[in-house]
Amino acid sequence: MTSNEYIIEARKLTKIYTMGDQQVHALRGVDLEIKHGDFVAIMGPSGSGKSTLMNLIGALDQPSGGELFIEGQPLSTMNPSDLADLRNRTLGFVFQQFNLLPRADALQNVKLPLRYARHDIGDADARARECLKMVDLEERMDHRPAQLSGGQQQRVAIARALANKPRIILADEPTGALDTKTSEDIMNLLVELNASGITIILVTHEAEVAAFARRQIHFRDGLIEKDERSAA
Repeated sequence: MTSNEYIIEARKLTKIYTMGDQQVHALRGVDLEIKHGDFVAIMGPSGSGKSTLMNLIGALDQPSGGELFIEGQPLSTMNPSDLADLRNRTLGFVFQQFNLLPRADALQNVKLPLRYARHDIGDADARARECLKMVDLEERMDHRPAQLSGGQQQRVAIARALANKPRIILADEPTGALDTKTSEDIMNLLVELNASGITIILVTHEAEVAAFARRQIHFRDGLIEKDERSAA
């Protein structure tokens, strides 16, 4: 039984990878609840399970056992079309390497997810411009990625993640390729988006970045080692 209080719930979630004749237990029965509108940083050393969890929440992979619910819906009951719709409608993705199309300008990059939208978001061009304005890049919308700084490219990537009005943003090491000042700018932008009601789940190995989140969950060896909230 799930609760309307939570946007994401994991119950005894496991993930096992088979590598040759060995099995790697990436997640070992994780129980987790994330409330609507929360800002969560997931931390841990390499191989701790944090990226595996992110991939499962993003419906990019399937668990070996247990159950994962997003907005009360069990992902195990969804067919590939339903999962694609979930990724397009509910989730926005931000990656470390930006993943922008090099030959497309900022506006075209932001419009890309709107081509696959299965719900009405209005005029695609207007929505893309609105998203670029939200990240303070409206004056650079005709620039290609090579003409933008790293921080500006990540802002375009965030605008693209916002295009379909997601309720959850999944950010995987979003500041990993940026300098300290630019990282702070990007994190402050995520704080603003969270204040607007978007649930944000951030994977990072940097304590300074995790400090921007209201909740920090530490993983080790496929289990939650520590779960704490910032004093605020």
